[in-house]
Amino acid sequence: MADKWSSAWLRERMARAWDNAMPPESDGFRAERPQPTPASVLVPLVLRESGITVLLTQRTAHLNDHAGQVSFPGGRAEPEDQDAAATALREAEEEVGLKPGQVEVIGTLPEFFTGTGFRVTPVVGLVTPPLNLRLDDFEVAEVFEPPLRVLLAKDNWRRQQIEHQGRTFDFWAMPWEGYFIWGATAGMLVNLRRHLLGE
Repeated sequence: MADKWSSAWLRERMARAWDNAMPPESDGFRAERPQPTPASVLVPLVLRESGITVLLTQRTAHLNDHAGQVSFPGGRAEPEDQDAAATALREAEEEVGLKPGQVEVIGTLPEFFTGTGFRVTPVVGLVTPPLNLRLDDFEVAEVFEPPLRVLLAKDNWRRQQIEHQGRTFDFWAMPWEGYFIWGATAGMLVNLRRHLLGE
């Protein structure tokens, strides 16, 4: 068995099927769209010498969907995309300049349905530095890289509530060094933790 937290261990864990005994997270907000728009995000696990990190983006404040939020690189599927991985890799290159050749796709997480009407496939990939990123200034304000161990530590996550259109919704959230990770991104990270660690 590969050492825990190594790239080989991540490949082994992501190759396994999702445990259906653990219902995956999904957004508590339900959009009024009968047919959600297909989309993909890349969950970029960066193989740093100091330990594996997760590349996250802070979205710009003027966007229509998820403005100002922390997110994974990604977006809606286009007709020319062969599959969910192709969408995620294309969007990651467009948004942050991450080259597809630097990404080894090792699996996907359960689809995540958002209240903004998207059906998102999280595509997990191992990323080899150096990154030499180029940010799309229209969509991405900045990028940052929390350690994977921090994001997967169960005690770092809290359930919080928000009022929206007269209803109360619960969501996962984690503060990290001035950033606030919540919503769909947080839910997908919780799904990643459940898949990798079984908790």
